[in-house]
Amino acid sequence: MRMQGLVLLLVFFIVLVESVQASLNRSSFPDGFLFGAASSAYQYEGAAYGYGKGPSIFDTFTRRYPDKIKDHSSGVLAVDSYHRYKEDVGIMKEIGLDAYRFSISWSRVLPSGKLSGGVNQEGIKYYNNLINELLSNGIEPFVTLFHWDLPQALEDEYDGFLSSKIVKDFADYADLCYKEFGDRVKHWITLNEPMAFSSIIYTIGTYAPPQRCYKWLAPNCTYNSTAERYIVAHNQILAHAAAVKVYRENYQISQKGEIGISLNSLWIIPLTKSKADKDAASRALDFTLGWYMEPLNSGSYPAEMYKYVGGFLPSFSREQSLMVKGSFDFIGLNYYTSNYAADIPCNIQNPSIFPVIEYCVNLTTERNGKPIGPKVTDYFYIYPKGIRELLLYTKNKLNNPVIYITENGVNEINNGIISLEDDIRIHYIHHHLSYLRKSIVEGVNVKGYLTWSLLDNFEWTEGFTLRYGLVFVDYNNGLKRYPKKSAYWFKEFLH
Repeated sequence: MRMQGLVLLLVFFIVLVESVQASLNRSSFPDGFLFGAASSAYQYEGAAYGYGKGPSIFDTFTRRYPDKIKDHSSGVLAVDSYHRYKEDVGIMKEIGLDAYRFSISWSRVLPSGKLSGGVNQEGIKYYNNLINELLSNGIEPFVTLFHWDLPQALEDEYDGFLSSKIVKDFADYADLCYKEFGDRVKHWITLNEPMAFSSIIYTIGTYAPPQRCYKWLAPNCTYNSTAERYIVAHNQILAHAAAVKVYRENYQISQKGEIGISLNSLWIIPLTKSKADKDAASRALDFTLGWYMEPLNSGSYPAEMYKYVGGFLPSFSREQSLMVKGSFDFIGLNYYTSNYAADIPCNIQNPSIFPVIEYCVNLTTERNGKPIGPKVTDYFYIYPKGIRELLLYTKNKLNNPVIYITENGVNEINNGIISLEDDIRIHYIHHHLSYLRKSIVEGVNVKGYLTWSLLDNFEWTEGFTLRYGLVFVDYNNGLKRYPKKSAYWFKEFLH
């Protein structure tokens, strides 16, 4: 344990020396490049009950299965940004951020999930106030329409994204948001990490909504959710495209904004130089980023997906394919870490690596016993070069689209004490920005970088056990905010 600590200290010292030597700051990036931070409604707002809001699937999940959250917490209060948004915007201004990404809680503005169920004007007022506060402080709002907190009413009525009915309801919800906020919001994001939503929820089953049969709910169940995640993914893609269509046809010319989607992906590196492992890495990217990116590019799924899981993939009609193809003005990328990929036999039956067995790939964080980068947690290793590779990949796949990094960050374990020394976050952001800048020099059309996250917050099933914020939130003392060392570093970087 002592030796591991010394090794990490040595790594951080080397990184620190390199950071001091590097002259990276705001002026290293093109004029107009946006720097900011990101958040989401359920993780930040609190005010989960009352205020006219309807319940979301995560309200239900955390109430029904508190033991599935590591510290038995929830987003009922979260970090109370609903009541403290002015304070939080003041923190952003003090740091010098250009942009703030937040999500609208669908069930806060449409408690039943549908226009027919009525609009919650108190929710509309809250988001108007937040948007106005941001703009009055010179901060651009990036608004995400769906960051996983589906209205419970739609889950109850028709199983949410498992039903094609979601497409119309999402388009109606998006239309309401454009109408109410689009005169001031110039950057819209339809969905956050649809691949994570479909895969984590409908394969592993550890997130909301709990489905009919999962091993952790019913150990003897034999239900296979493989088909469901492809249906959910398909309906997400159609919902995204429908929301883009509404914006382009009815609002974009007058409101002069742009609309896109935030996709998440590891960067994936062949474990060896063998052709089999190179093919495995390419295949793994097709089944993660390509799953959503290729329909946006061509109106169809990647060829490798048809080859390996064609029987599970829903089909796009000609009309749907035309609607999906090109349905973005920009691509948001959420990047945190990277993996190695190795080819494995397709007939292997090992639940620990499900669902990658569907496409015959084993993902790992080690090569010849050596980790891909400094270890943060059991699943998180720092590999800054991956952000450049992911950006170049996206540039080539989509004919050099406009890209925003909509999430990038590193966590610390919440040890229960106030700790503002987060050199690891400074090193992480600095080196990712360095590789991001290299990608710009190489021709990638990146327009902004939003770190995850402004504040420590509710991290889904990890609860409050992990801290991702530039700003420390004291959960034991009225949610008081304290800027960490990284916040001061970022301020200096931006000034």
